[in-house]
Amino acid sequence: MNVILLAHTPEPDAIVAAAARICYKDVTAGELLQGEEKNLSKNLIAELFKSGHLSTFEHVSFTFGIDGLSRVASHQLVRHRLASFSQQSQRYVKMAYDPEAVVIPETIKKNPEALKIFNDAVKNSQQAYADLISMGISKEDARFILPHGHSTRLVMTMNARELHHFFNLRLCRRAQWEIKELARKMLILCREKAPILFEKAGPDCLFGKCNEARSCGRAYKSMEELLMPPVI
Repeated sequence: MNVILLAHTPEPDAIVAAAARICYKDVTAGELLQGEEKNLSKNLIAELFKSGHLSTFEHVSFTFGIDGLSRVASHQLVRHRLASFSQQSQRYVKMAYDPEAVVIPETIKKNPEALKIFNDAVKNSQQAYADLISMGISKEDARFILPHGHSTRLVMTMNARELHHFFNLRLCRRAQWEIKELARKMLILCREKAPILFEKAGPDCLFGKCNEARSCGRAYKSMEELLMPPVI
């Protein structure tokens, strides 16, 4: 899976802090932004996060390019309705006849017998797809035979408030492994551009509590642990 940050609101930390201050000061937004200081922004954003006053986070957004995500994970991703998506269409784009075009879970990769079953099924489905198209069946209809694990490409935009919600849910240890890896890569990119805004992004357990009905009992101990690549 490849994830890149295509675009983002300039100076996201300062924008959020200035937006919060305009509620309480008789100055223009431009004047507030011009006089914004990093230490003041950090303290204010921490207070906004603590109080749950996150409407000002909606003034900044981040746009990601995502390649190599399965349709299994993309179906989960679009449940985050406060986001914008543009996804590669299987109606118009002919899917590759290539085993690597399908995402394979590690549990299957580590089991030779399971991997053979999986690869045989992928090969059969892709051959059936190609045969249907050669018979004159449209890509729109032939795609019904393709596996859920077929990879896709998309562009996604979220504002910072929805990103916090996304990271809170999808970086939980109990989240599905593929969307969790997507969230990890996205958070790394966000923290590079807005370290103050995403200083406290992540699942509840990272901050001393867990709201899951059944806790996994394995709370993250630090942001470094959270952002560490998974052990394969």
